[in-house]
This record gives sequence, C-alpha cells and structure tokens, in this order.
Amino acid sequence: MTTRHTNRLAKETSPYLLQHAHNPVDWFPWGPEAFEKAKAEDKPVLLSVGYSACHWCHVMERESFEDPEIARLMNELFVNIKVDREERPDVDQIYMQAVQSMTGHGGWPMTVFLTADGVPLYGGTYFPPVDRHGLPAFPRLLRAVADAYRNKKGEVMEAGRRLVEQMRQSERLGGSLALLTEEILFSAFQHLSSEFDDRDGGLGHAPKFPQPMIWELILRFRKRSGNPRAHQMLTHTLTRMARGGMYDQLGGGFHRYSVDAQWLVPHFEKMLYDNGQLARLYLHTWLATGDPEYRRIAEETLDYIFREMTHPDGGFYSAQDADSEGEEGKFFLWTPQEMREVLGTGEEARAALPYWGVDDGPNFEGRSILCVPREPTEVAAQLGISEADLGGLISRARQQLYAARERRVHPGRDDKVLVAWNGLACRAFAEAGRSLGRSDYTRAAVRNAEFILSAMQKDGRLLRSWRDGEAKLLGYLEDYAMLADALLAVYEATFDARWLGEVRRLADDMLRLFWDQEREGFFDTGVDHERLVVRPRNLFDNAVPCGSSVAVELLFRLAILTGEEAYERLAVQALRPMADLVGRYPSGFGRWLSGLDFHLGPVVEVALIWPRGGDGLDSLLRELFGRYLPNRVVTGCQEGDPAAARGIPLLESRSAIQGEATAYVCRRYVCQVPATDAEVLARQLSGEV
Repeated sequence: MTTRHTNRLAKETSPYLLQHAHNPVDWFPWGPEAFEKAKAEDKPVLLSVGYSACHWCHVMERESFEDPEIARLMNELFVNIKVDREERPDVDQIYMQAVQSMTGHGGWPMTVFLTADGVPLYGGTYFPPVDRHGLPAFPRLLRAVADAYRNKKGEVMEAGRRLVEQMRQSERLGGSLALLTEEILFSAFQHLSSEFDDRDGGLGHAPKFPQPMIWELILRFRKRSGNPRAHQMLTHTLTRMARGGMYDQLGGGFHRYSVDAQWLVPHFEKMLYDNGQLARLYLHTWLATGDPEYRRIAEETLDYIFREMTHPDGGFYSAQDADSEGEEGKFFLWTPQEMREVLGTGEEARAALPYWGVDDGPNFEGRSILCVPREPTEVAAQLGISEADLGGLISRARQQLYAARERRVHPGRDDKVLVAWNGLACRAFAEAGRSLGRSDYTRAAVRNAEFILSAMQKDGRLLRSWRDGEAKLLGYLEDYAMLADALLAVYEATFDARWLGEVRRLADDMLRLFWDQEREGFFDTGVDHERLVVRPRNLFDNAVPCGSSVAVELLFRLAILTGEEAYERLAVQALRPMADLVGRYPSGFGRWLSGLDFHLGPVVEVALIWPRGGDGLDSLLRELFGRYLPNRVVTGCQEGDPAAARGIPLLESRSAIQGEATAYVCRRYVCQVPATDAEVLARQLSGEV
C-alpha cells in the first residue's frame, strides 16, 4: 500500500491550495518560511498563482504539477510557492504587473520566478509539458531559468531590480489639470460608443466580458443626458447577454465570459463578483425601463446566489468551477433526446426545444448550450399560441429540466468567503429587497452583514478570507470599501442605525489604514501589512472594481449623510488625479466614472420620518425605491427616536406632519415642501416641482 504524498498546502483553507496539497511538488504557501529557505539554499523561487475556477490552472496541474519528473525538477532547482489570487490580490497584482511588463500580456495560471527577496526575474502564464503552440516546454524553461540564476546571477538580478523600480514609479499619478466636469462623462461615452458592437452588443470583439460597471455607467449617462444611443447600447447588450449561453437559462446566474462575440459559448465558471454586480445592473435597468425581462434576470440571479452560493450562516461562496467529470461545461449541456426524456412529448417539449435553440442542432461539441436565439414572439407565433402561454410552458419546462440537472455530477465549488466579493453581492440583495419589496432578499443581506462582522474580524481588524470556521489574512482596501458600501445599502433597506455606525467605523479605519496623504490616494494594503517589494496601488476597474473607486463614491455618500466635509475633501483628492485617464480610457474606469457622476450630481437627499404606527410609510417607500435614482441618499427614522437620528443632519428637526409619514426632499441645497402624499413625492423626485 502506497502512502499518498502530502505537502504543506494540506494545512491551508483555500480550496485552490488544497487542490494542490497532494502534488509531488514540495509546495509552500506564501510566507517567510519559503523565502528563508530560498535564501539559505541560494535558490530562486517559483511562484505559481491561480484560482479554483481557472480551467487552464487545472490543465497545468494535471500536465506538470502532478508529473513526478517535472515535480522532481521543480523541487531540485527552486523553492515553490503556490498562491490563490483571490486570497492574495496584493501578491497577484504585483507579479501580474511584472509579467505584463516583461511579456506584454498576463493571465492565469501565472508563473513567476523570483529572488529570495521577492524581486521578479522572469515570468509568464501557462507553460505546457512539451514544446507546443510556440510555448517552451515547462521542464526546458525550469532548467534555463535555474541556469541563468547560477551563471548570470548579477545580470538577471539587476534586470529584476530595474523592473521593481519601474513598478514603483508607475504607481505615482501625476497631477491632473483637468477639472471634474460633465465633459469627462461625455468624452467617456463617445469612446465607449465607438467600441460598441451594434450587431451583438457589448464592447469590441471576442472574447466578450459582461463588464457590469461599464453598463452601469451607460445607464447613468442615459439618465443624465437622455441620449438614445446610450439606451440602445444598454438594452441591446443586456438583452443579448440574458438570452445567450453565457446566462444559465435553467439555474440563473451568469458564467464568467463568452468566448465568442455572440454571447453563446461561455467559459463555464460562475463567479460571485460577476453575479452580484450583474444582479444590480439588471435591477437598475428594470427600474429605469420597466422591462419585466430585466427584473426576471435580476431575481433569478439573486435566487441562484441564495440557493447555491450561500453558507448556512449567511456568507456567500466565491465561485463554481467550469468543469465536472473532467469535462468543461458538461453539467450545463443538453441533447434533444435528454430534454425529451425529461419533458416527454407534450406541450412543454414542443415549446422548450425551439425556444432554447436545441432544434437548431448542436452548438458546442455535439451538444447544446441553452440560449434564446430568436424573439419569444416568433416562437409563440410558430407554435400558434400566445406569448403569455409560451411563458407558462417555458417556466414549467425550466423547473423540470433544472430538477433533472440537479441529479447530475455538479461542478466543484470554491466555498471560501471573501469580504470584498460578499460586499458586492450583499449590496445587490439589499437594494433588490427594498426596490422589489422582497423581504427575503433584505434578510439575506442582513444575515450576510452580520456574518462578516461576527466571523471575519479580529480585534476590530477586518480579515479577508473565511472557510470552515477560520478567518485569515488582513483585509485589503477593497474589503473595507466594498463591505462599507454594502452596509450603507443595508442601512437604506432597514433604516437600522447600527449599520450606519458600522459604515462610519469601517470608513474611518479605511482612511487610517490605506490613505496616503503624500500621494493623495489609497494603497491596497494597510500600514500593518507585511512588506512586499512594491506596496500595491491598483487603480483599474477590471472584473471587480478597484478599492479606490469604491472608496471614493462611499466617501461622497457618507459626506452627505453625516455632514462631515472631510470625507468629500478626501474623495475629491483621490478622484481629481484620475480625471485625464478616466475620460480617455473609460473601459478600465467604469466605477470611477460612476463616482464622478455622483459627485457632479445633482444628488437627491431624502429624509423619511414616520409616526409610531408607520402610517403612510409604505406608499412613500414604494415611490422612492421603485424608480431609478442612482444619485440618491436616503435616511429615515421613527419620530421621537433621537438615537436613530444622532449624527445625521438630514434628520435633525424633522417631524411627521399631522401624524403621517413624511418625506423631506432636498437637491442642490434647496429643500421641497414636506411630502406626505406619494404623488407629491413622485413629482419632487422627478424634479417637476
């Protein structure tokens, strides 16, 4: 009987690291032990960075890290470190910047060779076990790097030091002469409009990513300008995404991206951060347009997170893999025969196969990714039924097919809880709970907030990651900013003053830990973080918004709620140096531009006061939260509750008029007459009075 090899990763909590715990590679987690060993043995470090839902990470593991001969070579020549990029965005960002500087591109798996001081020497992404597709064989690369380190050590280390100095200089932004005006938003829109794919929606060509921050910006611009092109770009893209294979037509939720321009064939993993942001985007677009399809997608996406991605204690899991049973996408694919075995030969089958395009023939490796390739009205006409009847048949078919799919082998799930990503999803649940009148969504947001604050703090310091009862790693800027942003939405959904108190505490800690007055901006790691070769400062909104852009909008909102001018002053200091960049390269700065849109306003400030019985409150809430008002700050309390009003100038000296719930609306330092009637409130919110 052979004993299965176990390395140091067996003691970690990250599912991605645990996947590598039985590789023959002598993996270390990131930490001083590995670097001390490299220094003592005068070996370079091999750093491998990936994440659990990464398809090519799994391929490289099977081909190289599980190969005894390649593992022997790695162990002999290097000290090997494995990092989960989702746990350690700081390490990932530093060395991704280095790889992109060295090679012109990046991605995962990321393979970087370092000195014992963490200085990058050489790097790349996926390397095959043999020479293939213009890529060098991984064993050949290992020998070449080790040889260069031994025989040209001074030369390669000097190149590494120059690269680090270049990286340190690149994080310094020069002062911008541009003013923070509407012209930046109009310029950004023109750039995005020029990149728009009029046929299929989205920006550019394949592969296509959902880019929810860009479409939130377009939605804001549509409201600000009334531009019909913005409306067309937004609705065409959201409809095509929702009807494509990138959206899970049975279980709800979006896959990570589409490999083609038509949104048909996805990379099948599902990420919490995508689905939290996209649920909000579809919710907001429903509020703005009234299109019921967008509301359905928002609810199905939130229902998916609640059903499949929520820990019993309230935390949200990180991701679901693309692969099951060793095949990418297998869980999600269908044949006509499989569908008929589930649906029989009745009306549901007659509607479902043409509706989801399965009658058109296979579209992925001999099977079908479900999508909606034609207008539902067209399918209904072909079947000779009404669109409402078609909707009923599809709803029943969806339930039956989903139940059958649940009996399949599921893709793996990364069940760690990350604060930042939870913040994105928590805000979506809180906003949807209030806007849709869904108390179950509000409860999910509250439970999530309570879980993070109780399970993911130590001595008041927010931690990054939690799994199986263990929280670890100091929280980053994005964790503080996105959690505080979510708790502000929880406050607006509940008017429970404790959440606003937590927001202020987190914001003040965020400024203490991450703000740098010399650079007038934020670092991503706290002043109490371990020292790395570069202190990272990410300014780009990628798949996840950067911590700085979320922090800026948060501070703008807090300044209005609390009357603390310092919050606004610091937000402006962080935003102003970005003015030149965000207008010229908007696809990388969507959340920054939304923060600018909020800053430019006008911001609608609403204070709600209600009597003990809450008379008339519900109708005011429906009017207030049932419309698209992105630049809105809302506060409220029961009359005669000084604790709930403390520290909130908008609530001072306000009362319920004649014993009825009352809304006080202000805009640009001008307040309207108190409104107790929903129709009056509607006119005030629309700017008609």
